[in-house]
Amino acid sequence: MRENDGTQFDRLPETGSERDVEGRPSRKAVVDWWVQRFGVPEDAFAEYTLWEKGKGKVWALPYDLDGPVPVEALGLKLLRTRQEHWKPTTDAVQRFGGEATKNVLELDDERAKRFTMGEDIDLDWDGDWGYLIVAHELAAGVEPIGVGLFTHGTLKSMMPKGHQRDVV
Repeated sequence: MRENDGTQFDRLPETGSERDVEGRPSRKAVVDWWVQRFGVPEDAFAEYTLWEKGKGKVWALPYDLDGPVPVEALGLKLLRTRQEHWKPTTDAVQRFGGEATKNVLELDDERAKRFTMGEDIDLDWDGDWGYLIVAHELAAGVEPIGVGLFTHGTLKSMMPKGHQRDVV
């Protein structure tokens, strides 16, 4: 096994058996996680190549490149994997979460406003604990707005400070 080089993007191996960096997730594991956790169809990722930079920061790119790639950013940051629980990014949820069929929590107007401002919300939710896709009904239908962490009756807003908005 070779060591992870945190200064470059390396393509994820297709399967775990093709892994050449210890701890690196496979493309199959990442796609399966989105399918199992959120019900996002596997084919939503068909046109994307998946890359890791650093330890566990997985990025999606809508075209193919030869790697490794020594740049600062590449495509859309999709997921953080090298921690106890994998965490989707806000941008990834906004891009792929519209196709989710599981673990989507739809908030009413007042709670959606509070969530987008970064506030935690006490609520009853009889679904899974952990990271959820938080959504809100807009004119075009229900749209994902971000990632929330639900535990013990509290939805913790995971909206990055740069994405937080005071919506009136």
